[in-house]
Amino acid sequence: MDLVPALQEPLKKVLGPATAKVMAEHLGLHTVGDLLHHYPRRYEERGQLTHLADLPMDEHVTVVAQVADARLHTFASSKAPRGKGQRLEVTITDGSGRLQLVFFGNGVHKPHKELLPGTRAMFAGKVSVFNRRLQLAHPAYELLRGDTEGEETVESWAGALIPLYPATAKLESWKLAKAIQTVLPSAREAVDPLPTSLREGRGLLSLPEALLKIHRPHTKADIEDARARLKWDEAFVLQVALARRRHAETQLPAVPRKPGPDGLLTAFDDRLPFTLTDGQQRVSREIFDDLATDHPMHRLLQGEVGSGKTLVALRAMLAVVDAGGQAVMLAPTEVLAQQHHRSVVEMMGELAEGGMLGGAEYATKVVLLTGSMGAAARRPALLDLATGEAGIVIGTHALIEDKVQFHDLGLVVVDEQHRFGVEQRDALRGKGKQPPHLLVMTATPIPRTVAMTVFGDLETSVLDQLPAGRSPIASHVVPAADKPHFLARAWERVREEVSNGHQAYVVCPRIGDEDDDPKKKTAPRTSPEDDAGKRPPLAVLDVAEQLAKGPLQGLRVEVLHGRMQPDDKDAVMRRFAAGETDVLVATTVIEVGVNVPNATAMVIMDADRFGVSQLHQLRGRVGRGSAPGLCLLVSEMPEASAARQRLNAVASTRDGFELSRIDLEQRREGDVLGQAQSGARTSLRVLAVIEDEEIIAEARQEAAAVVAADPELTGLPGLRTALEALLDEDREQYLEKG
Repeated sequence: MDLVPALQEPLKKVLGPATAKVMAEHLGLHTVGDLLHHYPRRYEERGQLTHLADLPMDEHVTVVAQVADARLHTFASSKAPRGKGQRLEVTITDGSGRLQLVFFGNGVHKPHKELLPGTRAMFAGKVSVFNRRLQLAHPAYELLRGDTEGEETVESWAGALIPLYPATAKLESWKLAKAIQTVLPSAREAVDPLPTSLREGRGLLSLPEALLKIHRPHTKADIEDARARLKWDEAFVLQVALARRRHAETQLPAVPRKPGPDGLLTAFDDRLPFTLTDGQQRVSREIFDDLATDHPMHRLLQGEVGSGKTLVALRAMLAVVDAGGQAVMLAPTEVLAQQHHRSVVEMMGELAEGGMLGGAEYATKVVLLTGSMGAAARRPALLDLATGEAGIVIGTHALIEDKVQFHDLGLVVVDEQHRFGVEQRDALRGKGKQPPHLLVMTATPIPRTVAMTVFGDLETSVLDQLPAGRSPIASHVVPAADKPHFLARAWERVREEVSNGHQAYVVCPRIGDEDDDPKKKTAPRTSPEDDAGKRPPLAVLDVAEQLAKGPLQGLRVEVLHGRMQPDDKDAVMRRFAAGETDVLVATTVIEVGVNVPNATAMVIMDADRFGVSQLHQLRGRVGRGSAPGLCLLVSEMPEASAARQRLNAVASTRDGFELSRIDLEQRREGDVLGQAQSGARTSLRVLAVIEDEEIIAEARQEAAAVVAADPELTGLPGLRTALEALLDEDREQYLEKG
């Protein structure tokens, strides 16, 4: 069944090409249905005014306020030398604060006539500061009295609650509101995706009713009812998509991989100089149970930095090799692939020397394959894959190229899933004679609801205890602008660590070898809070030079970044791992997987430029040995800024799950579910992943039951329609590819 034609109608037919173009380009809205699902961000009440006191700087805002006074000034300027220049200053108030509006030149005439003291209006513009006072320059406005525009204005603001929409500078909230009023009658034709039994059982509004109430509420209860219903739509439709995905997986055939009783895995376990933690044993059992089934495993392995995920993954790979298959581990960068290869070969010892003199009885070959390897090195590696000589392969997405053929691919382990494209995983899965088992690892702790939403097609295992012997890490914020002597002390601390025989990292957000192209020089501004946000982020090459000549003079300082040649990168990492370098100044290439137990200190420059989870990841590179770790977060942001609060949160807790909640609350779900996962716009508009945990959990149960009873949804045409609409093509592909 197709979408209801009324909701499929292109906006350019209904609203005209100019408005439709702005909506498509700036808000991603193309059809009547898209516009009806563009919900108000909040509502203004007639009797209650917006708080002008809380306006954010540099953001586009919509406020409702009353004109306190208006003054017209004349002045001389280059364009009007005889004092004929005109400036209109209007002060508006809402009881909580005052805000200055300014209009210049010919733009003063209309507001001078209309914005009389006592007039109430909606104003929209970008907040700036002039003479230490907040102001809006040339704001767009819409009068709320209806006495100038006749009946039409009164009619359009007739509801007691004024919806304020997520808007852009090109399209103010009230213009969106008018456009939505135009298409609102079509809402009556919206087909309800929820099964009637579910909707009635939970006492939810019908979809047409919910759309009418969210856009034209008469009471606050209307808004609550509408939001409750629309949240269910989003949670349920997404969970149905994931449940169908899981159902489809159970229909696929896979080769069960059961390790032999006295094979490679047993020999490896006997070599280990320590016992596995309870968590590692539990998660290994979950994985081995999955590998033994005849449909593909799809498991997400979450573990704090340093919880021993690599060891668990390696045991799974050895089990598959024992059962006659091959296993591949994909890393997001060459540095990490080389590092994994080194540590796997070290852990396995003679068990990694299959086919060589001195190799153990059950040994296999462990092959490294990356994009930068020369043809001479690649040829034997490719041959070992094709013949099955190599049981374990570690590499980057170079492994996905057409030329790469496996003898019998049984397991794919993907490290740091969020850096690895969906298409790439799919291509690799196509390399097996039957779909291989899949294990996805991440060190970014993901709250339960996000795991259910983003990775809802994967079963989840969590490693939450650190192996014995891991040291505590102390973290502190270094306010470089307010207290420069704190930064000086930070470099002294680095020298102290080195004099005690340890090593340190210094992390910067940028490399610093960009061309002289000024466009590249201007880094994206993440925090407009003050001038610190306006300069380009600190760069590895500059900082390394300053440190070597200044506070860290005499120490062995080296640099590492993503644009170096792979051999150079590997050489730098080897020297650092061997203790031949004291301080490594690097970009986030060290974020995942780099393991140097002797490194005890990390200084993160411009720490406010990194996300919470990223800072937590970076910090996990120190304190990996017996000595305690130290992480210093350097920032020039003022104390009251949101960026500093974020850094304080990182400094105050080592609990990655707690930090991931903070991160999510600050970034909102859009990043997590949309761009971060599929490059598509997120389909979540009213559902908040953290606050609506119960709805998501219940929707998951309901969805599983619906899909089990009717996998093709033949009896629920409305739900099928909603799946097609909500999961736009990119997202559908994302779910398809798991």
